[in-house]
Amino acid sequence: MRIWRIFSKIAPLATAALLGLAACGDGRTPLVIYSPHGPDLLKLMERSYEKLHPQVDVRWLDMGSQEVYDRVRSEAANPQADLWYGGPQEIFAHGAADGLLAPYRPRWAAAVPPESRNPQDLYFGLYRTTPVLVYNAKVVTAEQAPHDWEDLLDPRWKGKIIIRDPLASGTMRTLFGMIVARSLERTGDTREGFEWLRRLDAQTKEYVLNPALMIEKLNRQEGLITVWELTDLLWQRQRGSPLAFQFARSGSPVIDDSIGLVRGAPHAELARAFLEWVGTPEAQALAAREAYRLPARTDLPASQLPPWAQEVLRDLVPARVDWKLIAQHGQEWMTTWDHTIRGKGAELPRG
Repeated sequence: MRIWRIFSKIAPLATAALLGLAACGDGRTPLVIYSPHGPDLLKLMERSYEKLHPQVDVRWLDMGSQEVYDRVRSEAANPQADLWYGGPQEIFAHGAADGLLAPYRPRWAAAVPPESRNPQDLYFGLYRTTPVLVYNAKVVTAEQAPHDWEDLLDPRWKGKIIIRDPLASGTMRTLFGMIVARSLERTGDTREGFEWLRRLDAQTKEYVLNPALMIEKLNRQEGLITVWELTDLLWQRQRGSPLAFQFARSGSPVIDDSIGLVRGAPHAELARAFLEWVGTPEAQALAAREAYRLPARTDLPASQLPPWAQEVLRDLVPARVDWKLIAQHGQEWMTTWDHTIRGKGAELPRG
């Protein structure tokens, strides 16, 4: 199974051929998962599920949230994936609108808040996460580090910010969407939000194509500051990374990290069974304990969660976010940012 991450950039038809050939191996039935969750969680879920269901061969392709959506959409006429596992609700909403997801209501659906699940049962929040303000603690103290989103625009961080490519990252799309949506709500126009993004671009040294490279550059002090996803930062700290983080004082967008069945999945029955299992209290507790995932279920007592999760629930200030507005206009806003701001912030006139 480990080999499947390699194929995330291969053309869909080539991947389909490889999946088909591998299915002939040991007699097990393949369950193909597209996910941005990364190998730590995916390997854990693979091992745990296969232990319970030895007749199933769990295979995953690890790629960015937007890349999963693009891939599922490109394969819509001939689906190769069975399950879409992970990504912000906004991206899943686009997938639902495009007819890429199949309805299915797991038994645990009622344990997830109504706002965290699709009314047509096309996707459900499984975990919760948030962007955090990240700094290299070897050279930046907690007092010096950014404490809120506005602090990223402080001139002292100019040329010291490295950011994951927002077009491929659900985390960065969520933050950018929140900034522009707030501008529209507050002023009736997106201009203020795009001005903020222009100023951030002027501060930014580099947009990095994948999270691993971004973390490596920050560890080597090629950049000192970023915005990234809470779960990954907790993993990095466990591995001895010098990176530390803080929650934004004014509030952070809390992302419903969702899951859904791919429409026309080759192994839909297996996909439904996996979806049922991954949302159980046992699987949610496993993901929290061993992979730093905060459960989306609201019926799990905080006292039963690991200490890190209890600390997050204590310290995190959820921001008010118009998710519907972001779902409607997020892609349009990102296109505007890409075409008019990326790499040009320092050159563009203010306002």
